[in-house]
Amino acid sequence: MDDRELLREVMEIVGKECCLDDCAVIPAGERYLVASTDMLHRKTDFPERMSEWQIGWTSVAVTLSDIAAMGARPCFVLLAVGLDANTAIAPLLKGAKDCCDTYGTDLAGGDLDHHDELTLVSSGVGEVSRTHIVRRRGGTPGDLICVTGIPGRAQAALEGYQEFDRYLLEPRPRVKEGQILGTAGATSMMDLSDGLALSLYDLSLAGDVGFALDSRCIPRIPGIPADKGLECALFGGGDYELLFTCPAGMLPVEGVDATPIGSVTSKKEVSMDGAPLPRRGYQHSW
Repeated sequence: MDDRELLREVMEIVGKECCLDDCAVIPAGERYLVASTDMLHRKTDFPERMSEWQIGWTSVAVTLSDIAAMGARPCFVLLAVGLDANTAIAPLLKGAKDCCDTYGTDLAGGDLDHHDELTLVSSGVGEVSRTHIVRRRGGTPGDLICVTGIPGRAQAALEGYQEFDRYLLEPRPRVKEGQILGTAGATSMMDLSDGLALSLYDLSLAGDVGFALDSRCIPRIPGIPADKGLECALFGGGDYELLFTCPAGMLPVEGVDATPIGSVTSKKEVSMDGAPLPRRGYQHSW
């Protein structure tokens, strides 16, 4: 069983609407609060060559990326640390605070205890106007499906292309871009932390639509074979780019490096070049 299958059991208890977006959505007057929490473990989430500062940075970045995917501005982050015997707390917290400072939010508190394996739980809250929030549902047939940046570079680093290490070890959430896209009129959005293919299936489930990709349009990673770059982009995790849909006339958007890679369809399937796209990516399994 993978985590998407397990999510179906969760939906039966807490409701489907609570499980479809990158963040929980909480009405707050004329605005929405969006809230996200992420649990990260040394063995499954942090490459061996990642420093303690980078672990702290990454733990905050993953949460800020979820907030960005809602078109929201991050307000604060809470960080709980289950500290093992081999990790120093000071550089870890410095990395977390530096990430918060970089993206204009506060490291407002958290918790600390002992754990056999280094474990961090990062929780964040953001805010967004009701007119500019972007959910995973909302794309309509005929919209473009687009990505920011060049997906797959974190996976390329994992596979030995060390020139891309910064994308793996110090991910940069698209906080500014998420807010710009929300204001510009993006119709649906999510982040790409689990890979492009799997994210498209998640977006399809939430929006009750399908996607037809053109492989020629997917940005290629410079300096590595084209087929390897495409594989990394489609199925590799660890990217914190944004995947979004929008009307064709919305692009280009000033301040956002985005590439159309296909279109939204009424047929509820995900395809590339006319063939079904494998449903693969970064997943936990039991």
